[in-house]
Amino acid sequence: MLFKYSLLKNSLTLRSTAFALKAIAVFIVVSVSSLNQASSGDDWTCWRGAAGDNHASPTTKVPDTWNLATGENILWKTPISGRGHSTPIVVGDAIFLTTSDEAAQTQSLVKLDRQSGRLLDQWVVHRGRLPEEIHNHNTYASPTPAFDGKNIIVVFHQYDSIVATAMTPSGQQVWQTRVGEFLPERFQFGYGASPLVVGNLVIIASEYDGKDSGLYAFDTATGKQVWMAPRKSNLNFASPILGKIDGKPCVLLAGAETLTGYAPDSGKPQWSVDTTTEAICGTCVWDGNRVLVSGGNPASGTWCVTGGAASKLEWDNRVKCYEQSLLALNGYVVGFADSGVVYCWRSSDGKEMWRSRLSGGGVSSSPLLADGRIIMAAEDGTMYVIAAKPERFELLHEARTGDSIFASPVAIDDRLLVRTGIRENGRIQEYLVAIGER
Repeated sequence: MLFKYSLLKNSLTLRSTAFALKAIAVFIVVSVSSLNQASSGDDWTCWRGAAGDNHASPTTKVPDTWNLATGENILWKTPISGRGHSTPIVVGDAIFLTTSDEAAQTQSLVKLDRQSGRLLDQWVVHRGRLPEEIHNHNTYASPTPAFDGKNIIVVFHQYDSIVATAMTPSGQQVWQTRVGEFLPERFQFGYGASPLVVGNLVIIASEYDGKDSGLYAFDTATGKQVWMAPRKSNLNFASPILGKIDGKPCVLLAGAETLTGYAPDSGKPQWSVDTTTEAICGTCVWDGNRVLVSGGNPASGTWCVTGGAASKLEWDNRVKCYEQSLLALNGYVVGFADSGVVYCWRSSDGKEMWRSRLSGGGVSSSPLLADGRIIMAAEDGTMYVIAAKPERFELLHEARTGDSIFASPVAIDDRLLVRTGIRENGRIQEYLVAIGER
């Protein structure tokens, strides 16, 4: 550019040179702005992304291979203090996730730079009053945050209640509200349901074997309760999700031996099918008017219902994807079962298209669709990439990515964001890892 400028200086008048410099400056500004916009991609604002289907943007690319041990296609690896199973969200120029330090008795929101992964800040939301007992596969920071367009909303389980907090992206608390009492009697497994933003409401499931069991909606600006839909007194762990059934928005929630669709503005049940089982962890997926979910305790299974006015059970089987959710793929559904076997079913009738064993078992992370591929992770830290093809199973890549993966990966900015744990000095150290073409 300096060489071109010297040629201009020797051949143009002072006036034309000034004009040329102005044009060059505008070109540089526009080019840099375009580069920043192109690199930012779409945001990932909540659990399973803004569309709620765990599908990455169609323009997002993911690397063919990577290796955490050698550094192949590892863009950065940032240590995260404490433990958590929340999936990262990506908003503007930052990445947010939650974590908890059991020894320090803190629950916090963490902020990292979107491009470099550099730790920018960490804000303690709660200090003390952690539940005395939770499941050994759970953490005190399992719900994924949600962005409402202005603020980050985080939900934590305190000793006897579920508490929601709205914070600005720079860490200032806007409001904090007690969702309801949460003191399970039968099983002290903790909490894991992620908040759902619908318009100016944040919808939170707080289901347990007590009097305040329900689905709650709060105003995102004030934190004031707008509605509450009672749920059966029954310990359940599923996150609500917004689907479209009969052409209308519908909040989907399974568990307590039902699969129900709620009106997002009022919380009134629009339809319900008596199916599933008592405890569900997975989030519902939908394929047209068909709604599917898997998991279960005490009964195990995968269930498909028709939602809306013609609601009924379509088919079921006994395959169990307990903590992890399914992945719907335009006429088909994929599940990575607790047994370590991955399945593909036709959603219209439940016909098994294929199955294949990938691991010895232990799965909590949910499958992700990106770049025509399905990315999955087992609890032992092994990640798998398979082709998103209903006609046959095709394993494209397998990579050990740490020693412990419970959070679901995110694909954005042509990279995978993976929250993993690596055993160091006899303990698990958590990292957020960015995987992309170098």
